[in-house]
Amino acid sequence: MQYKRILLKLSGEALMGNRSYGIDPERLAEYASEIKSIVDQGVEVAIVIGGGNIFRGIAGASKGMDRVQGDHMGMLATVINGLALQSACEDAGIQTRLQSAIKINEVAEPFIRRKAMRHLEKGRVVIFGGGTGNPYFTTDSAAVLRAIEIEADVILKGTRVDGIYTSDPEKDVKATKFDFITFDDVLRKGLKVMDTTAFTLSQENELPIIVFDMNTRGNLQKVISGENIGTKVNL
Repeated sequence: MQYKRILLKLSGEALMGNRSYGIDPERLAEYASEIKSIVDQGVEVAIVIGGGNIFRGIAGASKGMDRVQGDHMGMLATVINGLALQSACEDAGIQTRLQSAIKINEVAEPFIRRKAMRHLEKGRVVIFGGGTGNPYFTTDSAAVLRAIEIEADVILKGTRVDGIYTSDPEKDVKATKFDFITFDDVLRKGLKVMDTTAFTLSQENELPIIVFDMNTRGNLQKVISGENIGTKVNL
């Protein structure tokens, strides 16, 4: 395997499947199957998942809601998604732990770095919910922060697009895909990979990012094996 310990970043919208909102059990089962395929090979997996399928704090703020309140609601949405993913993983026979950056002791462990790393060493999948625990930070920032803290080898950003393009491939038929690109080139070309805070934090800590299509069966396995899937962002 090319990577021993990974941080998998999933968007909340990915859990909707073909629905317009909420959680699709079939999509959860597909993701659990993909995750199990690499866990069974000894890869240590941590996951950060967004909450956009349930609520986005910044969207609420745009309609007059207090931003801090909205972001706290978004954090709770990520915990709901974390619980759903945990259940699907356990149905697939994967040992998991859900850790939350906000205290919800009845449903999730508090985030403790050493404990999270110990879970990973024992072969458990660790799902991080609650974002960073602070308003004004996205789950992209949470993903990079947690990846650095647990000493992950790479961040795998699973999306519905198969990499980074010169422009939006769903709108521009002439858009071309990058197989490899540097952090500096991403910034210079104004490409959208993650929010600026998260991306800069990843660059400063020399943590590579791979953007790939998580919805194509077998892609996660291929990325872990070192195949040229998606787009790799590196120094």
